[in-house]
Amino acid sequence: MSELNWVDLAIRLPVVLFALTVHEFCHAYFAYRMGDPTAYRLGRVSLNPLRHLDPLGTICLLFAPIGWAKPVPINALNFYHPQKGMLVATAAGPLSNLLQAVLFGLALRGVLFWTESVTRGENPQIDQFVYVLTLLCWYGVVLNAGLAVFNLLPLFPLDGFHIAMQSMAPANQERFAGMAPYGPFIILGLVLIENSSGIAILSTIILPVKTAILRYVAGVA
Repeated sequence: MSELNWVDLAIRLPVVLFALTVHEFCHAYFAYRMGDPTAYRLGRVSLNPLRHLDPLGTICLLFAPIGWAKPVPINALNFYHPQKGMLVATAAGPLSNLLQAVLFGLALRGVLFWTESVTRGENPQIDQFVYVLTLLCWYGVVLNAGLAVFNLLPLFPLDGFHIAMQSMAPANQERFAGMAPYGPFIILGLVLIENSSGIAILSTIILPVKTAILRYVAGVA
């Protein structure tokens, strides 16, 4: 691996760790606030990455299109209002990534505005700092937007599956839940199709959100 790739990986790593940690923390925190102490008792209401990260899932997010952390255990029977509690606790994860993407987009806009007043090429250290800061914010937008949209897909075990099910009438929930076993195979199929054939299904779904944040929040055409 070249030096540039090592630098690239070193910049991506903190963004990935923070994105996954905040995602799982928000699941646990809002589940606790809605009445379920299961994750709280297991120490998951924490911003310590070691309590949330799955080693394989983290590596996949660094080098592959998808990644994951350890699922937060939720017992819907503990919620004050089961349906509302499940919706809030589940949606909190991807929404936290969407918020992070917007914040990184604002930071990127600020960095780009600042660099307009910096004379490039005169000070290599400043140029390197600008490069690292710009790439950090860029990955903050791209990775968090990707995580948010991917997790909102209505496929088990993603958050979108549980959000979709809780949004349905009770009569339709059992039929929808019966599709859960096929979810992991569909996700794996989408990834394999994209990597082997170049048919960018997942990227096409994620791209509009990333583009919108980069264009309208960060100001990147």
